[in-house]
Amino acid sequence: MGTVTPFPTPRGSAPQIGFERLELTRILDLYGRMVAAGLWRDYAIEFAQDAAIFAAFRRAAERPEFRIEKRPSLRNKQGMWALVGEQGAVLKRGHELGPVLAPVERRLMKIVE
Repeated sequence: MGTVTPFPTPRGSAPQIGFERLELTRILDLYGRMVAAGLWRDYAIEFAQDAAIFAAFRRAAERPEFRIEKRPSLRNKQGMWALVGEQGAVLKRGHELGPVLAPVERRLMKIVE
């Protein structure tokens, strides 16, 4: 395989925050199951210097139903993962991605039954 060369960053700026492959795989797996259930239809990903955000939409013209946020600056405090609802309230926060996604996965289980 070839060599991976990172994008150059302006001097003095912090590197951009992003999702690791396993994290994004877990999030996109949940997204795919929610699409198959007919609940979500669109998504958006935002990468900033302080956070990486995955937003899931019921319809493209609405506010996101859920946002999954990764903020490494909160790693030693409340946990770097947060599940934010449509109104902007933090529904779940934690150090691991799995427990933060649990409320959405439980909702999917109820729909299947």
